[in-house]
Amino acid sequence: MSSLIGRNLLAGPEPDPAGDAGHGPGHPPRMGFFTDTSVCIGCKACEVACKEWNAIPEDGLELTGMSYDNTQGLGADTWRHVAFIEQSKPLGHAVTAADHSDIDVLALAAQGSGTPPAEAAVTPTTPAASAASAAPDAPPAPDAAAVPGPPAPDGRTELRWLMSSDVCKHCTHAACLDVCPTGALFRTEFGTVVVQEDVCNGCGYCVPACPYGVIDQRKDDGRVFKCTMCYDRLGAGQEPACAKACPTDSIQFGPLDELRERAAARVEQLHETGVADARLYGADPEDGVGGDGAFFLLLDDPEVYGLPPDPVVTTRDLPSMWRHAGVAAATLLGGLAAVFAANRMPGGGGR
Repeated sequence: MSSLIGRNLLAGPEPDPAGDAGHGPGHPPRMGFFTDTSVCIGCKACEVACKEWNAIPEDGLELTGMSYDNTQGLGADTWRHVAFIEQSKPLGHAVTAADHSDIDVLALAAQGSGTPPAEAAVTPTTPAASAASAAPDAPPAPDAAAVPGPPAPDGRTELRWLMSSDVCKHCTHAACLDVCPTGALFRTEFGTVVVQEDVCNGCGYCVPACPYGVIDQRKDDGRVFKCTMCYDRLGAGQEPACAKACPTDSIQFGPLDELRERAAARVEQLHETGVADARLYGADPEDGVGGDGAFFLLLDDPEVYGLPPDPVVTTRDLPSMWRHAGVAAATLLGGLAAVFAANRMPGGGGR
């Protein structure tokens, strides 16, 4: 643990959150999640595994009417949330202008699949060269940096699904932890942020403090609940239930430094295959929360996924606020003292 003297512990880069929270030099490396949304299939296995392992109550099971999303967002009873986002936009170098109107798909289904892999249909992340060979009659693929255009004039509406499993970010600078008056929220030796439900008094200060809107109060008793990154499983040397259940490895768990390196390589790989929109979210230690313990690979702007584009820890300005309040109080007291002294002087109106 480095010296805490002269450092701002509420904002900025923080290499060892667990050490600064009081855990000794022998504590484990910081652990985290890397969620690669490019391979998420929306199966919701992570949601189910999270609820089963943590005995979380059901949360209504009400469809929004706008997608296949039945949980709508993170909350006290939803610690993992799979978003379904439908867009009229192709992904990467996917060829969308090929005309298949003359193909009897039912007859093809009855025949089964005997197509060699090299002649198979184009997938969303098929490189441009492969796409051209798979669909020779289609127009050439656009440049990798080009923005996909609107639907074709003939009325065809090509679309893509963006699916992403959202979770608590376990921020480096966690405002929820900073404002908790009872110590119910604490930093673990793995660098994660956990709620002790038996210590929480239901004050709710942490709810507006979270820049992501993650933490929430349970309606029946007022206490707050959120993802613990399966703290009990980590202590037993196991990975969190959601990562264990994910069939595509969209949710990856491990030491945070290793995950960041893996994520950077994955983004580079997607860029090489033509997916120019791929970018990381929450992986930068220089961002407004000091980097997230759970970060994401996104295929569009963060706002599309319901994430803030530039999150900032809400307690960042507390030191300057207290300084300004102190100056204002000192000025007020000085003015009152001056008025009192003037009234005590001969001829100043005092008795």
